[in-house]
This record gives sequence, structure tokens and C-alpha cells, in this order.
Amino acid sequence: MNKRNAIKWIAAGAGWTAAASALGLGLTACSESKPSFNAVDLTGADYAKDFKLTDADGKERSLADFKGRVVVLFFGYAQCPDVCPTTMTEMAQVKQQLGKDGDKLQVVFITVDPARDTPAVMKAYMGAFDPGFVALIPTPEQLAAIAKDFKVYFKKVEGKTPTSYSMDHSAASYVYDTQGRLRLYARYGAGVAPMVADIKALLKS
Repeated sequence: MNKRNAIKWIAAGAGWTAAASALGLGLTACSESKPSFNAVDLTGADYAKDFKLTDADGKERSLADFKGRVVVLFFGYAQCPDVCPTTMTEMAQVKQQLGKDGDKLQVVFITVDPARDTPAVMKAYMGAFDPGFVALIPTPEQLAAIAKDFKVYFKKVEGKTPTSYSMDHSAASYVYDTQGRLRLYARYGAGVAPMVADIKALLKS
């Protein structure tokens, strides 16, 4: 390309840019900026992708049932003395602080103690925090499989009697976007405000 043609090409490009600007056709970069989260960003992770477990009403559930909502998934058990009730209380506060977007949040609780966490127990437990929270009750075989797939730790700790045992378990939550994709790993004790901010960011993205 000679110098005269090059100048014509540059001038034409400048003219197109000016015209686009005049028409309100803002020029943007090809790559979109990634949202910033308080929790650990797991976008693209190849595990913890889905589940098929029975809820307290006997209905099989999967992530597809909650499409259009941000899902916060937690593993715990009803007789947990501290971590579980604290997390569920915080999630109830998160839902409240989301205001009109509260109905776009779905909390899912998977018990690691299916022997004691019967459907009746789980209904009452979820109801104590928010009736909209969903409890899932795996069989022992399903629990072992999903714990492996979701990289979740749990272990029975014997008590003074056969039924007074406790359960050690992972205390973090997985967060999925409205399309059912795993996005975040929220550590226990991170607080309500950071979770609210992360959920709002996922709802906007």
C-alpha cells in the first residue's frame, strides 16, 4: 500500500469512528471485564456440577429445577450445634437484604446425616429459617458419591450413646449462577454483606 492510499484508509477509518460516535454507537473493547467477587471464584471448575437427590417432600431435585435463581448450596445436619444454624441464619438475612431480588435466591441444604435427618426433621429445620429453603436427603450411597464429586468432607464422631453422635463436615458453601453453573466458593464466617454483594453481581452478569 503506497503512502497516498494509506492516508485515505486512515482517514476513512477516522471518519467511520466519528460517525459511529455521532450516532451513539460507542466502541468497546473486545473482551469484557470479569466481575470481582468476595468469595473464591470457581468459574470453569469441572466438579460439583449437578446433583439428583430427593427433597423432604419426596421429589427428586437437580440444579435445573432452580434455573433463573442464584443457588447457594450447603452441606450440614440438623443437630449441628453452631456452623449450620449460623450459616442458615445468615442466608435468611441475605435473602432479606436482597429485597425484591430475594426470590431470585435459592438456598439448598444437603444433609450429611440422613439417618437422623428424616423428611419431617428437615421440613421443620428449614422452616425455622425460611420455608423457601430446600433440604435434600441422600441415601448413604448417594451421600458418599456426592461428597466425592463435590470435594466435601464429612465424618461421624461417636457420642456417649448410639444416637448422640455428631458430624464433622465441610463448612463452606457453593454458589451457582442463574444458569446452574458453579461460580463461587464461600467460606464459613465470611459474613452477610459480602454474600449479598456477590449474589447481586451474579444476578447482573
